[in-house]
Amino acid sequence: MSWEEMKDLQLEEKPLPLETKELNGILMTKMMSDNWDKIWNFQAKPDDLLIATYTKAGTTWTQEIVDMIHNDGDVQKCQRANTFDRHPFIEWTLPLPLNSGLDLAIKMPSPRTLKTHLPVQMVPPSFWKENVKIIYMARNAKDSLVSYYHFSRMNKMFPDPGPWEEYIEAFKAGKVLWGSWYDHVRGWWDAKDRHRILYLFYEDMKEDPKREIQKILKFLEKDISEEVLNKIIHHTSFDVMKQNPMANYTTIPTSMMDHSISPFMRKGVPGDWKNHFTVAQNKDFDEDYEKKMAGTTLTFRTTI
Repeated sequence: MSWEEMKDLQLEEKPLPLETKELNGILMTKMMSDNWDKIWNFQAKPDDLLIATYTKAGTTWTQEIVDMIHNDGDVQKCQRANTFDRHPFIEWTLPLPLNSGLDLAIKMPSPRTLKTHLPVQMVPPSFWKENVKIIYMARNAKDSLVSYYHFSRMNKMFPDPGPWEEYIEAFKAGKVLWGSWYDHVRGWWDAKDRHRILYLFYEDMKEDPKREIQKILKFLEKDISEEVLNKIIHHTSFDVMKQNPMANYTTIPTSMMDHSISPFMRKGVPGDWKNHFTVAQNKDFDEDYEKKMAGTTLTFRTTI
């Protein structure tokens, strides 16, 4: 069943269960963990493309860029369906009669573009076996935290984030859905030289979308004209996507995502963390960050 059909049936008053459960030390919804065997055994295909991110790191942005590339900048084609129907979210499991990401992916004809927030060690093994191309988008920890906090406030399918002060501690401890940001970005960084992974940074994409989209084009072995490239840059800009109902998640019932609390596409700028962290919180966060990110060559910019 689609979201539109669900709205028609007036099912939006029925909230979804919010039970969570840890699996291999990673917090998930209970529905995901209950469905884990099916997720783990998902069969990837060699011509699949997987878009992987930690939550709120520019996932939808990357999806829209890739879809525009695959459709040679045809805006109408890219608005054929919601982002989440075009690019199934492989581990996201919903109660019947709604379609889970896995079911959508299995039914989808090739070539498929798929989405995941899974840490690298929990990606179904068939993706590695089939040598699937993966685009990973990473965003700095402070902006990821702020965006995830506001998203959790409006997304009734996620656990309530509680007060800001408590949420910072939960994020630092990795006690949020999909686990630790630190382990996630480091795990994918370490895997990038062993697999076909294009590792991108949100801040770089914001600074120079043309340069970063050209990296994606090269990775996907696609050639497009300068005119189409400029069209893609325009139509995947934050302000245009914010107005696109096929990308901004406004078609989902209010009981599941309440945009009046915080819009799904909120600000989309690096450095918004400065409006949230106190001086003391920032100092504590930086000290903890140094410990958790010690020994890696991975570096982030918190402003551009």
